[in-house]
Amino acid sequence: MTQHVSPPRDTAGPTPPARLPVWRGLPARADLRTLSLLGVLAALVVIGGVTKPDEFLDTRNLQLVLTQASVIGVVTVGMTFVITSGGIDLSVGAIVALASVWATTVATQEYGFAGILFTAVLVGLGCGLVNGLLVAYGGMVPFIATLAMLASARGLALQITDGKTQIVTVDGILNLGERDSYVLGIPPLVLVFALVTVLGWLLLNRTTFGRRTVAVGGNAEAARLAGIDVRRQRLYLYLLSGLCCGIAAFLLIVLSGSGQNTNGNLYELDAIAAAIIGGTLLSGGRGTVTGSVLGVLIFTTITNIFALNNLQSDVQQIAKGAIIVAAVLVQRRTASTT
Repeated sequence: MTQHVSPPRDTAGPTPPARLPVWRGLPARADLRTLSLLGVLAALVVIGGVTKPDEFLDTRNLQLVLTQASVIGVVTVGMTFVITSGGIDLSVGAIVALASVWATTVATQEYGFAGILFTAVLVGLGCGLVNGLLVAYGGMVPFIATLAMLASARGLALQITDGKTQIVTVDGILNLGERDSYVLGIPPLVLVFALVTVLGWLLLNRTTFGRRTVAVGGNAEAARLAGIDVRRQRLYLYLLSGLCCGIAAFLLIVLSGSGQNTNGNLYELDAIAAAIIGGTLLSGGRGTVTGSVLGVLIFTTITNIFALNNLQSDVQQIAKGAIIVAAVLVQRRTASTT
């Protein structure tokens, strides 16, 4: 006699819909942040156009804004990578100063355009190497290691210049700052900034190096267990930051036609602030080059508007501080909802 066995009944009820992983919503939030930053920048342009229409909207003034944004913008690209990895670099301004004065000494200028360019880049890389070795292999906290580099680089820059301004006499450098060197109305410094931005975006978003940077910033131990050499990655990141500082120092030399030990003053604060309001997490694990660049443009535009309206510099600093606080609060609120 054949015994029929009934199939087991499903007493668990309908299966709840699978919850989408958090990372699936990141692109939408990133787009929202970018649109928000673009909206803020557009509002600032409107404010500048209303308050000083003849001056702010003048082509030369807009070229000036972009040129001034180029130097700190290149520094901010490097800073974005460091912060994304969970680190910090307080020495970027001092490195820019040291690279600019070392590259404008009389002995260096004898080698012409190439001598100044390569010296600025090599000094930046050298300082980045020291920072990377101290943090990655020396076990020092990034805050302390880069703070030590800040003090040392500033002191060495002052020793090289003896407190004096070193004037550039190389025609090739000086000519880059002239309007005759503009390409389709775009200053060469802006073109360099644009190139660094594109390369930085590609490196962070389209390469294994960028994915490793995000992984280290998100969870260094998990990244190590996944086979990433965390120490070597951190060394590379500080080298990258130093490289950006060297390039920025060269741009600053072109812009000012000189080298001074006071160059790059407070660049570290401006770069960190621009990266934060752009959407890069100060705790690491998320970074956006596009947002950082928009942050730089916002700060530079604010400074330009305040200068055209003869407002005091202390008001500028208060406005920047308010923007930074607002950006951090938005980040905390966004993080709490993920």
